[in-house]
Amino acid sequence: MPVSENYRAFILEQLGRVLHDVRGRRMFGGLGVYSGTTFFALVDDDVLYFKVDDQSRPRFEERGMRPFRPFGEEGEVMQYYEVPADVIEDIDALRGWGAEAVAVGRRAKARRVKRTA
Repeated sequence: MPVSENYRAFILEQLGRVLHDVRGRRMFGGLGVYSGTTFFALVDDDVLYFKVDDQSRPRFEERGMRPFRPFGEEGEVMQYYEVPADVIEDIDALRGWGAEAVAVGRRAKARRVKRTA
């Protein structure tokens, strides 16, 4: 689904306030979000999703957040969960949640590098 320019600008501005070297890259109609070279979030249909793993996923599930499903409710579940709106708007909360998503992205990247080595 498309991402509106206003939402794109808002999300990149908010994340740029709390994380290092944030940039967005259009992909498949959505937006991939990076901190440096680490892919840690995506935006689809004006919803922000952070990368999760077994360690961070419970935090999202406890808040009732849903996983990203690129092919609809019956499709594959990806390792990205919706970020609560109150977190996006609270800079202190966003800093913690965002840093955790970047750490998850870095761990995933390190695992991929080990598998190809």
